[in-house]
Amino acid sequence: MIAVYPGSFDPATYGHLDVIQRASLAFDHVIVGVLHNSAKSPLFSVEERVNILKDAIKSYSNVEVRSFEGLSVNFARESHAQVIIRGLRAVTDFEYELQMAQTNRVLAPDVDTVFLATRLEYAYLSSTIMKEVASFGGDISKFAPSQIIERVQEKLLQR
Repeated sequence: MIAVYPGSFDPATYGHLDVIQRASLAFDHVIVGVLHNSAKSPLFSVEERVNILKDAIKSYSNVEVRSFEGLSVNFARESHAQVIIRGLRAVTDFEYELQMAQTNRVLAPDVDTVFLATRLEYAYLSSTIMKEVASFGGDISKFAPSQIIERVQEKLLQR
């Protein structure tokens, strides 16, 4: 069974990597979809985010990383996926994610959504929090692997 895990991953955190690792155990093939959203101003370009993730997940033989634009449900269909993976950190995520899952089910009845609750140790963590802490010189070593942290720090120095 093929699953897609869509998101902006700007940048990827330990929470994202936890979901990817667990999805790789549950599904035959996982496609991490890095969203190109021209309405947002990400820290990293879509190509940089794809490359960062490829490096971070290279030990998983059944996981690949691709960029996409548009609706996640269309990306799932184009990828021949039967499942969209969504990570949940807290109850506040659930209402939005449930609404999206129900909308996707209307748009593509053959694509289901599976929610993976993040590990408790990452429940507070988001890319936004990581970027904010890093922008003020805070320690982000508990938020992501060293190769991602280095990229974040390099990018912030360029700004």
